[in-house]
Amino acid sequence: MARVNALVITGYGTNCHEESAYALKAAGADNADIVYFSDLAAGHVRMDEYNFLLCPGGFLDGDDLGAAQAAALRWRWSTTNDGHPVLDQLKHFFDSGGIILGICNGFQLLCKLGLLPAVGDHYFERQVSLSYNDSGRFEDRWVTLKANQASPCVFTKGIEYLQAPVRHGEGKIIPMDEPTLNAIVQNNLYALQYVDPETRQPTEQYPYNPNGSPMGIAGLTDPTGRIFGLMPHPEAFNHPTNHPTWTRGRAADIPLGLAMLESGVNYLKAK
Repeated sequence: MARVNALVITGYGTNCHEESAYALKAAGADNADIVYFSDLAAGHVRMDEYNFLLCPGGFLDGDDLGAAQAAALRWRWSTTNDGHPVLDQLKHFFDSGGIILGICNGFQLLCKLGLLPAVGDHYFERQVSLSYNDSGRFEDRWVTLKANQASPCVFTKGIEYLQAPVRHGEGKIIPMDEPTLNAIVQNNLYALQYVDPETRQPTEQYPYNPNGSPMGIAGLTDPTGRIFGLMPHPEAFNHPTNHPTWTRGRAADIPLGLAMLESGVNYLKAK
């Protein structure tokens, strides 16, 4: 089986890197290195040493600079000490078969970079954005999620329903126009949806949908299925005791959010 070497990007306010790296190792990754973006930009670390890129969440730039907008500009314009654009490394990483997961701020970053949803294979062209929750407040709650079985996403294979916490103030997906939303639906690029826990049907109703995203979309994939971004935090549900019902003995049979990371790891190991 292929070796899974994961790269977890941190810095500039990111604070979910430790639990993300822990979850990757728990999911079966052989290695999970936490690397500051500044070290990547300086050329101290190269992406071609890895095949799993995880962009975690956690108050990137203090959540004050437009839902990862500043981070996207850093990726676009940073060059290493030898003059090579960091973005070229990212392109080569993906072209070489690597997989990319963005969680919360990381999802915002992938959207701002134009890696998601990449309708029509138009990568690095921004097609969606993320805006303030309809509630007008920061949402910190557990949600129930449904995976789109028709999606090409490698991270949701074998998953039907799961639960995970959300903690964000800007999580509402805003397509650039109606044709973009239609293309996302027609091509099954919506990989994950918020659902009503009773009916298990996708919903736009608060609080089951914490931000008001259309069709209850909680996560997007690209046409290859190798790039996936979501607002909920699957890495934060890596053990039954993470769930709020565990003291009442109800969490043991609830699928862990860790299953998404395991799916990504298994995809790479099967190559």
